[in-house]
Amino acid sequence: MKTDTPPTAAAGSAISPTVQTAAVPGTWDWEVDVVVIGAGATGLPAAIVAREAGASVIVVEAEKDIGGHAITSGGNVALGGGNQAQKKYGIEDSPDLVFRDLTDWSVVQPNGFPDYRYNDREVIRAFADHSAAACDWLVEHGVVFAEQVPDTRGGISVGNSAPREMHCCAMDWPLVQTGQPVHPSLATVFTTGNGLMRPLEASAKAVGVQILLEHRMTALHREAPGAGRVIGIQVNHHGTTLNIRARKGVIIGTGGHTGNVNFRRMFDPRLTEEYCGLGGMPWSNQDASGEIAAMAVGASLWGFFNQTGEFGIHLTKPGTIGNQYNYRGVRWLPGSPVFDRARASGIVVQDWQNVILVNMLGQRFYDETAGHFTGNTYNGIKDYTYGSYLNAANITYKANNWVNAAMAGIADGHNGGGPIWAVFDADAVQRSHWNPYPPEVDIDGGFFFSANTLADLAAKIIMQYQRVPMPPQNLEATVARYNTFVDTGIDSDFGKPSPAYKIARAPFYAAWATPVPHDCRAGLRINQHCQVVDLNGQVIHGLYCGGESAGGFSLHGLARAVCQGYIAGQHAAAEHVG
Repeated sequence: MKTDTPPTAAAGSAISPTVQTAAVPGTWDWEVDVVVIGAGATGLPAAIVAREAGASVIVVEAEKDIGGHAITSGGNVALGGGNQAQKKYGIEDSPDLVFRDLTDWSVVQPNGFPDYRYNDREVIRAFADHSAAACDWLVEHGVVFAEQVPDTRGGISVGNSAPREMHCCAMDWPLVQTGQPVHPSLATVFTTGNGLMRPLEASAKAVGVQILLEHRMTALHREAPGAGRVIGIQVNHHGTTLNIRARKGVIIGTGGHTGNVNFRRMFDPRLTEEYCGLGGMPWSNQDASGEIAAMAVGASLWGFFNQTGEFGIHLTKPGTIGNQYNYRGVRWLPGSPVFDRARASGIVVQDWQNVILVNMLGQRFYDETAGHFTGNTYNGIKDYTYGSYLNAANITYKANNWVNAAMAGIADGHNGGGPIWAVFDADAVQRSHWNPYPPEVDIDGGFFFSANTLADLAAKIIMQYQRVPMPPQNLEATVARYNTFVDTGIDSDFGKPSPAYKIARAPFYAAWATPVPHDCRAGLRINQHCQVVDLNGQVIHGLYCGGESAGGFSLHGLARAVCQGYIAGQHAAAEHVG
């Protein structure tokens, strides 16, 4: 048996992300105290904390680089509870206030959906008690937060009572979106997930954490089927299967399930294959591998409402059009190391007055300027009183149904709504200074089309997710009717405010503008120590989880991932195994 030092696996073919059960091996390829699955915002904090507590640690990462979805993010970290920055700027916060905020049944969005009502109180209590310490720990490990008062930027369902958002500075780390660092003048102003993950990577290596890239976990090993401790994992590295023994614990930080169509449809049957934009892709995939592997050894899922509730940004309106990976918070540019997979940067749309949005049949379905679901943050409810029915009673109702309308489909018996296309003309290109050519748009991938007539444009829209041909007469009629709304200034179909521009001058364009799955709010059931729990409510000893792979928590963003990694690393390192 080898201990602590990983072998070099032979190169081989690529593998499927499918996770299966596997027999406990007779011998192990290597052995350490703690194995962490995923080098993202849960995995690296967990690994560092465990290593500093004296445990030997290996991190396995399926991708070619560390970071997960976190490295592509805006670097907004809502770790309050009385951290050093809050104290510096005189912001009153405490663990009790965090807990109270994140379990308040009375906070609802304008569409009536509650942000915090279905949070697991045991999980929230642990987050509240460790938030400030986790935030200060990040600073101790090289993360530089912007020198400013904690605010609300990037905050979704982070609590109404105090500003808690901290922002990780880009410094001189090359951005994964561009391949280049920001200008030195922006190093401590521009904020990004790079400013979180690269310092943590450096810290992990400095303390002796071993990070194995392109090692995909394919199974968890448990002492017996449905019984005993989790004692290790199976991985695949370029076609070679290897087994790693974990003397104390395995920590799952695989990042959620948005990229696994069948898994995500357990929460929302509408989320069929065409919802392929996926925030954070193509840097890393949320393939549900951690959840599936844990379920295979008996783990329970938890907190489904937080995934299906219509609040926050787990489903979003696209931020760019004409490209597959069109999440509003990430724009891939040609210098990115993954641009060969992203293929296009997309056209940035501002007020949606320069386009109309149509479904597969070439018909409008909603006001194009409408937004997606909203989430609570500091002072989101004025005159807020904890637990008061007036918090909901005083909300002005707003349906906020753009995403639902986009996913409604065309009454052809399918669950998925199909592609949504942004249609515009040459005048829109000129007004907005758009470039309707690669690398801004993805013509070869079938996410952008152009033609000299609307009829020809409709006929050209042929791609894998367009399951029916777009009737040319429908698109022509839709545009003609919309142009009359521009003449009158009133959209009598969907109430778009003051329609501004006709679609009249060739060439005409159709750009992919389909809703985007972004983050995960449901996953494995965990307790206050981030231990995974089975269907009988019993702890599966030796197995931990945090971040987007864990359930019971509606908070968006990096804070829960970092904090739960911090908690999991402490407890895994402290495991006493006889």
